[in-house]
Amino acid sequence: MSVMLILLFVVAVDQSTKYLITANMMEGASIPLIKGIFHLTYILNSGAAFGILENSRWFFVAAAVGVLGALFYWRRHIRNEKPLLRFGSALFAGGALGNLIDRVRIGMVIDFFDFRVWPIFNVADIAICVGAGLIIWSMLMTEA
Repeated sequence: MSVMLILLFVVAVDQSTKYLITANMMEGASIPLIKGIFHLTYILNSGAAFGILENSRWFFVAAAVGVLGALFYWRRHIRNEKPLLRFGSALFAGGALGNLIDRVRIGMVIDFFDFRVWPIFNVADIAICVGAGLIIWSMLMTEA
């Protein structure tokens, strides 16, 4: 599967889930799916993971544009890499673009997955974390 298709799939799933949350829940509302363990909780996050650098919208916009620009610049190199690095890059870029859309459109990121023992997150956050992990793993395996 191509990097661009994976990237677009991640953005589509991310934005679709965020639309469903915003269309069906009020900000701050929480729906227990597994009571006390996993809830859908609609919040707007003006920071990054764990709420760090709160209210730094333009910093995060610039960082996402920079990351996406770097991935675009290196696209020919990435295209020739092993599948794990290509897949990780596509997930990472798709997640970055999904959260960038929120930051540009509404100034904050829509989060809703709530495991009660972890900060609330979204599909884009999952893609960024898994993508970064796959990129690191691929690089470590290449060095070994």
